Amino acid sequence: MSTALLSRDAAVELDASDPLRDFRRRFVIAPDVVYLDGNSLGCLPRATSERLERLVAQWGQRGVRGWDEGWLELPLEVGDRLGSAVLGAAPGQVAIGDSTTVCFYKLVCAALDARPGRRQILTDLDNFPTDRYVLEGVARARGRELVWLRGDPGGGPEPEEVASLIGPETALVTFSHVSYRSAHVADMAAVNAAVGEAGALMLWDLSHSAGSVPLALDADRVDLAVGCTYKYLNGGPGAPAYMYVRRQLQGQLRQPIWGWLGRRDPFQMAPGYEAAEGMTGFLSGTPPVLALAAVDEGVRMVAEAGIDAVRAKGVALTELAIALADARLAQLGVSVVSPRDPARRGAHVALAHPDARELCADLIATGVIVDFRRPDVIRFGLSPLTTRFVDVWDGVEALRRQLG
Repeated sequence: MSTALLSRDAAVELDASDPLRDFRRRFVIAPDVVYLDGNSLGCLPRATSERLERLVAQWGQRGVRGWDEGWLELPLEVGDRLGSAVLGAAPGQVAIGDSTTVCFYKLVCAALDARPGRRQILTDLDNFPTDRYVLEGVARARGRELVWLRGDPGGGPEPEEVASLIGPETALVTFSHVSYRSAHVADMAAVNAAVGEAGALMLWDLSHSAGSVPLALDADRVDLAVGCTYKYLNGGPGAPAYMYVRRQLQGQLRQPIWGWLGRRDPFQMAPGYEAAEGMTGFLSGTPPVLALAAVDEGVRMVAEAGIDAVRAKGVALTELAIALADARLAQLGVSVVSPRDPARRGAHVALAHPDARELCADLIATGVIVDFRRPDVIRFGLSPLTTRFVDVWDGVEALRRQLG
């Protein structure tokens, strides 16, 4: 980019012509901060506050009758909306409930049980920690072997490398679609094809994908997926996660946490567990109604904006961040970790510096909200519905001042 295009005035002009600019007004954003951490926790939609206020009033007025007035259907109803607007999934394949860790555990166990003659689980050392920890625990409990892909911290799993590590002993392969550290986007369709050819099952973590990059789970023949809803979907702190199970697999898999809501005819209170059909059988306990309502509002907003428009702005924001980092920070010892190819990059930009931890703390103290990831990465999380181009400029300038 030319110097003129990297000025603050140019960033202001980009905001003025941004087709998504009006969405920012529909969020609660503190006026005295530059919020660049939407990849950790998204901002609060104003509609969520209003929705929760109405729901609390319904609880007060209707009490237990609310369960017969739509509450019980929320895990699948909101799941279908998420599938349609964000995941590229037809109805009946997505359920929302539990944390990402619990959802991941359920699908890992279900997948391993469906491949009883195979001992190996393949993942990568740079996968998100909760996924690795769950896999370690399940492998120990069930006598399975973990095979580790040793990838590039600035990259992610590549189809050729994955194919070289799987075989007749592989039961399950699992990766993050977008790397939490580098924002590298994996080639989902190619990895799925390699795993499917080997007869294994593939489980994706979409926590840094959903709401920031278009997904086509059905078209790409994804087997299983999980993800959180509090990042780019703006579902709120601790918002429940989702599970995707390809329709053709639902009758073959049995998740391990047998709770009353996952049983056929749960209100019969009958002895013994008989799993319900479809995605209901992957649920366990009573749904978190207030949290599901908050997730629903976040999903509706992404649906209204359109995931392709969200992606287009995300690419533009990250391109600006990288260009500014090259022009204003490289000579100060900052390097760009994220992929240069926008097709292989999610919606955050990872910048490396030996003093990243201290710099991150200093930025937060001045009102520029970013985050740190070991060993030396500052992440600029650019959430397209709330982040302005001028926020990117101000964030880079604040980092330059800290270094200067």
